[in-house]
Amino acid sequence: MIQWDKDDLETLGLLKVDVLALGMLTAIRRCFQLVQQHYGLTLSIAAINGYGDDPQVYRQIQQADTVGVFQIESRAQMSMLPRLRPACYYDLVIQIAIVRPGPIQGDMVHPYLLRRHGKETVTYPSEAVAGVLSRTLGVPIFQEQVIQLAMVAAGFSGGEADQLRRAMASWKKTGELLQFKEKLINGMLSRGYQQDFAERIYQQICGFGEYGFPESHSASFAVLAYVSAWLKHYFPAAFYTALLNSYPMGFYSPSQLIQDARRHQLRVLPVCINASAAAHQLVLHQGDWAIRLGLQQVKGLSQQTIEQLLQQRPAAGFCHPAQLKQLGLNARELAALASSNALQSLTGDRYNSRWHLLDQQTQLPLFAAVAEPAAPLLQPPGEREAMLEDYQALGFSLDYHPLHYLRQRGKLAGCTLASDLATVRQQAVVKVAGLVTCRQCPGTAAGVTFLTLEDESGNINIVVWQGTALAQQQPYLTAKILQVNGILEREGEVVHVIAGRLTDLTPLLEALPVGSRDFH
Repeated sequence: MIQWDKDDLETLGLLKVDVLALGMLTAIRRCFQLVQQHYGLTLSIAAINGYGDDPQVYRQIQQADTVGVFQIESRAQMSMLPRLRPACYYDLVIQIAIVRPGPIQGDMVHPYLLRRHGKETVTYPSEAVAGVLSRTLGVPIFQEQVIQLAMVAAGFSGGEADQLRRAMASWKKTGELLQFKEKLINGMLSRGYQQDFAERIYQQICGFGEYGFPESHSASFAVLAYVSAWLKHYFPAAFYTALLNSYPMGFYSPSQLIQDARRHQLRVLPVCINASAAAHQLVLHQGDWAIRLGLQQVKGLSQQTIEQLLQQRPAAGFCHPAQLKQLGLNARELAALASSNALQSLTGDRYNSRWHLLDQQTQLPLFAAVAEPAAPLLQPPGEREAMLEDYQALGFSLDYHPLHYLRQRGKLAGCTLASDLATVRQQAVVKVAGLVTCRQCPGTAAGVTFLTLEDESGNINIVVWQGTALAQQQPYLTAKILQVNGILEREGEVVHVIAGRLTDLTPLLEALPVGSRDFH
């Protein structure tokens, strides 16, 4: 591995090869293994693509139901999916390539969408140009098309076109692209093309800059995008299990993946000292497939300790926390197990788990063969305490959502649920609140930040203009629970809120009274 700058390598005449390590390949492999193990079906990438374009899978994609799906799960891709509405494999190739700085900066997105939906006539200045651009409705989207246009419309030789490609890759640093402007425009004019067409092609080449996406690259990615969407549609429990076991990857945390799984009516079972394996598992529960969370999800629990627990777990399971102490686990890891409520089957709740772990008498040999579960001695924790410990120990809570908790206590008066935004009229003033799960500030967005808020019913897309962010830096930068007052915007099925006022609601959880009778 030579850690040299790519431009230095090029100067030396060395070949540069990019080797991509895609986490989705691991997730797909694990999903195939789960399907083979639990459904008895043998799947492969080639087989799924060989089935042909599945309308049900594309319907799911068109609705932007793509959390966890390769390449089309980002906020920008999700916003584009209901507008472009991919219906076949090549549509996915275009979808992946069009949500890139190159096509956006080159003003290619809107013309393509207008032509795709029959709102703008597709015309070509010549048969030669049609041969290059017909598959993308007259709009250059791929790097290869730009190179081909230079050859067929401006008369570039193959060598000159390759020099143009190299100049495109670094023109912002070197300005080399400017030397091609005159040759490009004059070449097109001399072949009968109009001045405005020639200028537009040059500007589109500049717009591609360092971000031109090769068609071959996008075509390869589209294969994995379709396969992951297909698996999510037909084997959702196996798909989410495989994703969770392949973390970290993609845009979403385990918490967000689990929330999305539950919105798809999947049962997610908690971490259990007697039922969990190291990794997350696909299990049968009450006649249906469910996801059993693994011990690896418990923060502070080492892989070595997990292996020890599994190796020494009795066939009938542990009966008492004392048995865990006798394994020699240190106090910190025992506390982690108690906080995650992984010992619930032994003690009833995390408070009693900690109490029994503090009991020094249970270390005596008399208790080594104890067969009775530990009797609860304390009142169980309140809803708020249980929820906070879930987030601290696991990163999420299966039982309580902070927004549901606040809403029940009248702290979110007037806030619209994510699931209800589809019924709100265009340009209406709305108030929403949620956990801040994602902040994105793309370089092409001119200072705009895209936030994703999560409430108990789903995700809310927020657009924060630069002026709003600067005027309200504290909530914008630090809020974990954010309330947004703004204007609802709708384009087709895409809904987002243009932020006006930002309010940090994080302190509300700390201010609410503590009690053991919060359960409902």
